[in-house]
This record gives sequence, structure tokens and C-alpha cells, in this order.
Amino acid sequence: MKPTNTFMLAFCSIFAAACSTKNKMNNTIKEPIAKIKPTNLEKHGDVRTDNYYWLNQREDQEVIAYIEEENKYYNEVTAHTKDFQKDLFEEMKSRIKEDDTSVPYFNNGYWYITRFEKGKDYPIYSRKKGTLDAPEEIMFDCNELAKDHAYFQLGGLNISDDNKFAAFGVDTVSRREYTIQIKNLETGEIMPTKIEKTTGGSTWAADNKSLFYSRKDEQTLRADRIFKHTLGNDVAQDELIFNEKDETFSTYIYRSKSRKYLIIGSESTMTSEYQILEASNPDGKFSVFQKRTRGLEYSVSHYNDHFYIVTNKDKATNFKLMITPETATTKENWKDLIPHREDVLLEGIDIFKDYLVVSERFNGLSHIKIQPWQNPDQAYYLPFENETFTAYTTTNLDFDTEILRYGYQSMATPSSVIDFNMRTKEKTVKKEQEVLGGKFNKENYIEERVWATATDGTKIPISLVYKKDLKKDGSNPLLQYAYGSYGSTMEPYFSTVRLSLLDRGFIYAIAHIRGGEDLGREWYENGKLLKKKNTFTDYIDCSKFLIDQKYTSPQHLYAEGGSAGGLLMGVVLNDAPELYNGVIAQVPFVDVVTTMLDDSIPLTTGEYDEWGNPNEKEYYDYMKSYSPYDNVKAQDYPNLYISTGFHDSQVQYWEPAKWVAKLRALRTNKNLLLLDTNMDAGHGGASGRFEALKEVAKEFAFLLDLEGIKK
Repeated sequence: MKPTNTFMLAFCSIFAAACSTKNKMNNTIKEPIAKIKPTNLEKHGDVRTDNYYWLNQREDQEVIAYIEEENKYYNEVTAHTKDFQKDLFEEMKSRIKEDDTSVPYFNNGYWYITRFEKGKDYPIYSRKKGTLDAPEEIMFDCNELAKDHAYFQLGGLNISDDNKFAAFGVDTVSRREYTIQIKNLETGEIMPTKIEKTTGGSTWAADNKSLFYSRKDEQTLRADRIFKHTLGNDVAQDELIFNEKDETFSTYIYRSKSRKYLIIGSESTMTSEYQILEASNPDGKFSVFQKRTRGLEYSVSHYNDHFYIVTNKDKATNFKLMITPETATTKENWKDLIPHREDVLLEGIDIFKDYLVVSERFNGLSHIKIQPWQNPDQAYYLPFENETFTAYTTTNLDFDTEILRYGYQSMATPSSVIDFNMRTKEKTVKKEQEVLGGKFNKENYIEERVWATATDGTKIPISLVYKKDLKKDGSNPLLQYAYGSYGSTMEPYFSTVRLSLLDRGFIYAIAHIRGGEDLGREWYENGKLLKKKNTFTDYIDCSKFLIDQKYTSPQHLYAEGGSAGGLLMGVVLNDAPELYNGVIAQVPFVDVVTTMLDDSIPLTTGEYDEWGNPNEKEYYDYMKSYSPYDNVKAQDYPNLYISTGFHDSQVQYWEPAKWVAKLRALRTNKNLLLLDTNMDAGHGGASGRFEALKEVAKEFAFLLDLEGIKK
């Protein structure tokens, strides 16, 4: 279902694998067959019979035994690729600078650094006081903290104003339920306080003792409450500050860049609301910035005595920037600063003392605009030359600076962190991602952006990268990736692991289909709710275009998507199986109707504005018409590799498990159908940087072996 930034970064590096007629995998091994235990599910007078509903009993030993049987089958069928997997893992690992260090950033008297040491999976967070020549203070060595855990994730690192305390969240189960703890950075002591069932995020008030955080509902995992913890007090004494009772909303808290305000946010898919309180008055009462109005979205930034609001107010579909005094925050006081534009999506802003930086998107590409406060007519855009690329502002915590830090990359250009002087227009590349091994040269690859025509005449952009000497004769293996939900834009990004495919003759394509926000807010609106099928037909039309233009052929075309992109894969498999030789579906959201009818499942109620509420018959009927699990049919299917995590909190493991069981029962051919369940992980897969590579290597070995590529 809906991704976090971490999820999206993880899946940007993982690629589809599938079978072809060249495969030598052992099809004589007996497939697992799930027991049929019919359960009738009735809604709106319609009865659906689910033969595998019993698989949702996580603690049932029969369920666990079936999942383990599927894992055994997967391992036996792919046993001959294990050595190749190891070789690919070492190859991908060899491109990574193991002793890597982030570009330091300065905040409140300290330089903060994240670094990795050779041979270790997890980051080390450190800081230096005043100057980069100062002694290093190690705040957290995650390699030590992760020693006794199969999964480990540290998040929400947050330093108090006096630089003495660090609040942080730890997840050791991979269900995104973090336990917040506090470390005294002066003594090195991790205090006994443990705040469980949280999002991991927190923020300090200006008094250095009041810590605000969001807690999750134990069953649904919806972030529904904001608490205040006071240093020295027992957690049981924590004060409930806000309870978000609307089940379609989640809530969080943060501190404004100006450090003046604590801000509580409440958001659903299409509505937002904020509450503010001066950080110097943590015992005060939060006031509503602008009460929620269905369909009104806004976000707030504070500077001097004003708030700056990015909003869709007044039917500003692509959003606009408004300003209001901090003493008059309701919408009747908001004034336009940057008006709405039909062809430009306003994605966000960064505020500095002398400059306003605006992140925009038009014609499907990101752009960064620099606008001096005193002379707005002297505004200019950062120049970018590639045909397809992504640019984004990064860590910019200092108001009083003329330096903007931003990132840049393309599908053939490694990512760079750049400091740009907004006054002199000089730029300094602080770091460019190193690709080790001595074989990579970006001049050896071609990047393209082409446009497919959808069924309804809409032009759909596709970003491509491939080796320069490749011939467009239909014989090339091509991996087509897409997501297409929640307005998440799929950027044309660089990947070192992708080189293992490109250098073996693959083309890699990102289809920027509707449901994302790649071409503006309308692009999203036309790919959700009762227009969701545009997402699926766009992807299929992109595939047909790539075949027609001789980039590939159905014998060599592979599709990949994860989570809501796994839903996309499921629909594509049912509707156009003949176009693909193989499909990868990672943590796929495929049982749409059943999941969206079960409000006890994490995240369900908050998804109604994305998919619709099936308690209403119109949405029920529409969802059922495309839900992959409900529409599995007796037909030939491509070769399939399906992966999931047993502890997944976003797409429960039983969705792919039930889907595989039903596909086994109904498909009319004997192509491979594999389910690979990580019994230790959740939605984002393995937690260590090298453990994650092993998951990619499994998929790559599968794909390359089936293409007849053995080394």
C-alpha cells in the first residue's frame, strides 16, 4: 500500500526477474498446494468465496508450515543459481564504497556526519563540535546496537536545543513500531526510558526536557495520538496532548525550521490540518492553524513573523504559495505569493534569510527556482542539461546562509551533493557517488525520455537507460518498472546495482504512469478512486509501445512493481499476460476488496481517499472489477517471482500467499510460480545495506538465468 521514503529508496534498487523458455530450472519438484477451506464473504448482497482466507492466521502452525513449504520449494527450484547469486552479490558489493561518509551538515554548533565502515552493514552517527577538525563524538554505532537482532532500524534521531540529549527510535521487528529511547550525549548513558508503539519520530521543546511524540494504535498501527514526555518522569505519566479520532487521518509532530513553533500535523489523502504552539511554552495549549475542510490541503513554514503556506486553496490543483501573519492564521487571511499555474506543480519550498527556494515540476521533470526576497524579479532556475534527471533540495537547516545544498542525479549520472551559492551562482560538488571497480563510465550509457500514447490518447513519459552499443531489434531483455499510486513521483534515479543488468544487455525503463504526480496533480487525480484503471492501462500501453518500437519483445519483456506497484503487477498479469515473459511482484497489495473492508488491518481506513470505501457499493463494484486476487482466471500466466515479509505491517503476508495459492489452482500452464517469504523482515525487506543486496542478487540471478545469461 502506501510507501514511506525508506520504502521507496529500498525498492528503487530492486529489479524484476522472470522465466523464459531458456530456463533450466527444475519443474519436476512438487509444488506446494494450499488446502481449500472455503469462506464466504458477503457485502452489498454479493458473495465472494475465498478458498484461502484461512492463511491470515499469523500464529497458526498450519499457516507457518505452508509458508515454510513455499520457501523450501523456492530454494529447491532455484538451487542451481545459488553460486551465481553469490557472484552477483560480490559484484554489486564491489561497486560500493564500504568506508563511505556523508557530506557533513552544520546545525546548532555541531557538524553532523553519517558514515559506514568497511565490512559493516549499519551506519555510525557522529558529530564534531564547532569545526570539522574537532574530535569525533560517536552518538550511535548501529552495528553494535544491531548485533542481537535479525532486523534493526534506527530512526527519528532528534537532538535537544542544548545539544545534550538525543531521542531516537528503534525497530527490531520490521513492523514500523518503534521504541523511543533517550541518550545523554555528555555521559554516553542510554536512559531507562522506553516509549513503545510509536512512529519513532519525536521533537524537543525549547526547555530541553519536554519531548513530544506520536504513538500508534496497537491493532491498526495508525498514528493517532500525540503525547508529551518529561525527562525524569515515568512513561506512564506522559500527557496525552492530542487524539486524532478520525480513522482516515494520521498525526505527527515536528518543530518549525525557525525553531519557534511546535507543529502537530493531521493528514488524510486529501485533507490536512495543523496545530501550533510556541516551543518555549511546552505546557501551553496548541491552537488550530486552519481547521480541516475536506479537500483543503496545506503545509506550513514559519519565517520571521509570517507563515508560508503551500496549498490547493481556491481550486489550485497544482498548488500555490500563500502568506499570512503568524497572528492571523485562518484561510481568510492568506494572500497569494506565488499564484497557481496550470502547467507547473509546486512541490515545496525552502526559506532562507535572503532567498526563497521553490521546488517545482513541469513537463515531468524537477526544477529548482531561486528567488531573492528583495528582488523577486531577479529569480532564476538552476540549469540542468540531461534529457531525464532528478534534482532536489537536501539538508538546509540554516536560515542565515547564501548556500543552498541540493542533490542531482540521472539514470546514467551518479548522485551528487552540491553546495550552490545563491548570490554568486557558483557551485561546489561536495560529493559524487563513487562507483568502484574501475569499469563504470557514464559515457557508455544512453539515456532517453520517450512518450507512449495511452488508450485515451494521453501521452505517457518513459525514462530509459541502456548500453550505447545496443541495437533496437526486439531482441533485448527489458525491465519495466512503475508504481503509480498516492501521487508518488518515480524519479529517473541512478543505481549501481542496476549496472549488473545494463552491462549484460538489459534496458531499464521507468513508466511514469498516472496515479503518480509526475506530470502534476491532475496526473494523480486521474489515476485514483474511480479512475484507478488508468494506472493499469497506462502501464500496458507503455509495454506495447516499447515492443512496437523494437526496444524489446514479449519474449524478453519483464515487469516489476512493489506494494501498490504489486497491485499494478497483479492487474497487468490478469489483463495482458501475453506481453510479458516474467513478472516480479514485491510485497504486493493484491486482495484489494477484502483488505479495504477490514478496518482492523493497519492503514486501511486512511486509504479510503486513495482507493475508495468499499462499504459504498459503487466503490465495491469498481474495486472488485480490478482486484488481482478476485480476478485470477483460468489462463496462461507469465513466470512469476513474488516476495513478501512475514512481519509486513503495510501489506500483510497473507495477500501474496493467498494470491499464489489461487494462481496455482487456476493457471493453465506450468511456468514458474515462486513465493519467497522473508520470515525476519517486513515491508522494506532486510535492514542491512549488504543484506539488502542479497535480496537483489536473488532476483537478478533468477532473471539472468532465465535469459540464458550464466555469468
